[in-house]
Amino acid sequence: MTSPALDLPVRATGGDAAPARPAAPARLGVGLGWRGEIDTVVERQPGLDWVEVVAENVCAGHLPPSLTVLRDRGVTVVPHGVGLGLGGADLPDRDRLARLADTALALGSPLVTEHLAFVRAGGLEAGHLLPVPRTRDSLRVIAENIRIAQDLLPVPLAVENIAAQLAWPDDEFTEAEFLAELVGRTGVRLLIDVANLHTNRVNLGIDPAAELGRLPLEALAYVHVAGGTLVDGIWHDTHAHPVTEPVLEVLAELCARVAPPGVLLERDADFPPPSELAGELDAIRRVLEGSTR
Repeated sequence: MTSPALDLPVRATGGDAAPARPAAPARLGVGLGWRGEIDTVVERQPGLDWVEVVAENVCAGHLPPSLTVLRDRGVTVVPHGVGLGLGGADLPDRDRLARLADTALALGSPLVTEHLAFVRAGGLEAGHLLPVPRTRDSLRVIAENIRIAQDLLPVPLAVENIAAQLAWPDDEFTEAEFLAELVGRTGVRLLIDVANLHTNRVNLGIDPAAELGRLPLEALAYVHVAGGTLVDGIWHDTHAHPVTEPVLEVLAELCARVAPPGVLLERDADFPPPSELAGELDAIRRVLEGSTR
């Protein structure tokens, strides 16, 4: 499948247009990140409602057989981008947007997601998801980047909070306040990573409960949960360690405020046996069940 030609507008200088009202978030359930290293494990995981795939790791015209099996079985597949760089000063790259659009169409996805981060500047790739300066000037630029992406993608877009080890000195908003402003200006949905909230609590002294209180959770699309490890007082969001109790506690805090449409476990390295993955998914389900009692 091929998306329509993407004609990107020039950078606008006027005020912000009123956002369109987003459709109700899809009910996703409990999911697991699909990775090529564990494709058949994911495919055979019992009780799995949906999966998420890193968008840059698949080609719309040549989907991995396991993803095709899952899609044809009726399992929802959501593409999750890491390289669009919506937080940068440049306009979104037309080729990256076209590939993301094609992937969403090929997978029959109800939405696509990306990070609130910048990944390149001056033609140089950072190789990492870096925090954006949370200023009013940055807000105007990123809101326009999001509008461009929304106009050119065939399904709704959600943006994710990131894990950080630094903050810009002149920030005018917390990350949650910044996300709330973007929702208000663009109608974009939110992907909230509770592991990233825990990371920022350890590394930056951010209170996850306070941040959740600042977020427009009615815009929540789904939630990420992942593991990490503490090294010399710094929390590393590795996606290669078991999910810890403090991360599940942040998930419980979120669930006390809103019923998330979906929760997904991420794992990118040091993959455990299928039984351990199943155990982590069950721990997530127990948090969700506890929030409904």
